Amino acid sequence: MADLLILCRTTPEMDKHLAQHFDAVRLEEMSAPQEWLQAHGTDVRYILTDGHRGVSEAVLEMLPNLKLISSYGVGYDAIDTRVTNAARVPVTHTPDVLNEEVATTALMLCLAIWRDMENAMHHARSGDWAVKGARPLPHTADNRRVGILGLGRIGKAFARKLAPFHAEISYHGRTRQDVAYSYFDNLVTMARACDTLVCIAPGGEATKHLINAKVLEALGPQGYLVNVGRGSIVDEHALIAALRDRRIAAAGLDVFEDEPNIPAEMRALPNVVMTPHIGSATVETRFAMGKLAVDNLIAVKEGRDPLTPIPESRGLF
Repeated sequence: MADLLILCRTTPEMDKHLAQHFDAVRLEEMSAPQEWLQAHGTDVRYILTDGHRGVSEAVLEMLPNLKLISSYGVGYDAIDTRVTNAARVPVTHTPDVLNEEVATTALMLCLAIWRDMENAMHHARSGDWAVKGARPLPHTADNRRVGILGLGRIGKAFARKLAPFHAEISYHGRTRQDVAYSYFDNLVTMARACDTLVCIAPGGEATKHLINAKVLEALGPQGYLVNVGRGSIVDEHALIAALRDRRIAAAGLDVFEDEPNIPAEMRALPNVVMTPHIGSATVETRFAMGKLAVDNLIAVKEGRDPLTPIPESRGLF
């Protein structure tokens, strides 16, 4: 009798850990998932998913005895917390264990676009160096003016990693924090004041297209954009136009609006460095994330409180 419904990809280490505690089934492996849910939905007590797949309201309605949704990742914008709260089903995620890794990805993207690394590597690999000579000089990574959209745990880790580069750091968020960095209560004003805008904010309706044509215009033709938050935060049509017309210098993107689909026009641009949502994707960090996601499930099954509930779920246990 299956008590755990898995909606996301898992690692072999997670599978081994889960098998010791749960009778698990995977929705994507079912030939007739709707029929299975109708027949067995009352047996399911737990869901393991991730921030990209989430869980639909239609599935939740078929699991009346659900006790926990464990999300394998820090983001959970694909989970409708209004629905889960109404059903009094807590949701957990995996914060902190991926902070440094995502911050490193943000730093790598910054370095790549400041120094124009992708085009430089192509120049070497293609043989153009021997034929055409040296490329135009790129810009330095030192003494940048970096504005951070979303100074949470990952944002602070990123700011620390900038220290050797002597960056002047500012940030925008809902509230001023007790930090040494300059606070802007207006994103457009911050974009105008910095030369690099780094997005590390969560997704959802509250942040949808927060970085729009007006923000990109304020960033200007010498400005750079990096996004390791969520693809929905950036208006991709406005970004493509700004990059194409050189109204901003370049962008480094790890997340996109319609993953895994990236617009062909975006992929064709020479002033974009793109990675396929690999912010936390290392063996070590994914091991830690997977362990925490499973440990949350085990804690609730054993009658304990979940280890890392999302803020919206506090008070449900």
